Amino acid sequence: MLLSLAYMLLLGLSLSFIFKAIKLPSLIGFIITGVILGPFVLNQIDTSILTISSELRTIALVVILLRAGFLLDIKDLKENGLGAILLTFLPATFEIIGTILFTTLFLNWSILDGFILGTILAAVSPAVIVPRMIRLIEEKVGYTNKVPQMVMAGASADDIYVILLFTLGISLTETQQFDVGAIILLPVSILLGILIGLSVGFLLSRLFKQIHVRDTAKVLVILGISFLLIGLEKAWIPYSGLLSIISLAIMILKDYPILANRLLKKYEKIWVFAEMLLFILVGAAMDINTLESVGLIAISLILFALVIRTIGVFLSLLKTKLTGKEKLFVVISYLPKATVQASIGSIPLSMGLSRGNDMLTIAVLSILITAPIGASLIDYYQYRLLNKSTS
Repeated sequence: MLLSLAYMLLLGLSLSFIFKAIKLPSLIGFIITGVILGPFVLNQIDTSILTISSELRTIALVVILLRAGFLLDIKDLKENGLGAILLTFLPATFEIIGTILFTTLFLNWSILDGFILGTILAAVSPAVIVPRMIRLIEEKVGYTNKVPQMVMAGASADDIYVILLFTLGISLTETQQFDVGAIILLPVSILLGILIGLSVGFLLSRLFKQIHVRDTAKVLVILGISFLLIGLEKAWIPYSGLLSIISLAIMILKDYPILANRLLKKYEKIWVFAEMLLFILVGAAMDINTLESVGLIAISLILFALVIRTIGVFLSLLKTKLTGKEKLFVVISYLPKATVQASIGSIPLSMGLSRGNDMLTIAVLSILITAPIGASLIDYYQYRLLNKSTS
């Protein structure tokens, strides 16, 4: 195992440095590392690591949700009105519908398989978007209409919406039928998840105000409780553990913002390793032989879904006060995919779904296509489409 980790760390960091040097996301280097070291090429990743890859992906997903929660200021959504709220679900919904149409018409997939793939593809990437939006906020670029805040808040909530739909799709696949009871329980699960998360977050916030311990200890406590929330969601009462985690972080941000900002920096450091491990394992899980059979049609699907998504973004912004250039920037910002696709893209394959291998291949291709293109377009057009505040 140690030798495998050494290969993963050294090759992953080397390739990520190369991609950063040419102004592309480092995660592309991690995926390529996984492909090279994985079982379908050099086979240099120990099976003990591959065996627990789903648990490692869950840990990475928890870190993603906590980071999103500590950044998701509800005031940013309120200040930007209906447009910001629509951005949290309408573009993703459009992309899911587009994916279902494409897969049923051209690939002869079932509607449920198309739905699951749509939920995998539909989320935008916090790993690509959040650092860029934070930089723009610090530089007061797009400050007047708070465009970066709108993108960051909308994209963070978009991820949660998509992950919840993915969870629903997986549960329907396991039962092999549209269980009306499960669908009725969905809003109950959502509400309970939010309430439990807010309650736990409030209690933690008050506890941390009374008991002074190092921030590192607080990070570990929150991680432990997050794992507990996910572990109990099926053994206890029906609630969404994922929503509980992000609600927990949102409550701490609201009640104790100074601490939330400090903890966010800690989780960003954890994410450095979690991101590398996540994308390397995703690359390792992908059978590159599948590219020959699904490559061209997969690219067509990804591009078609992005076009449909773009329509959803424009519709979300119709009633906002954003200028034409600012709306175009939001569209560009909603292109890159990476983090969520890496976290959940291999779950259908690990469950033995007949389309699981194709879903993983399409998910990885969506990262390889949209992450570098989206990141490059954001970097190139951010100062051309957004105005910088002089105040």
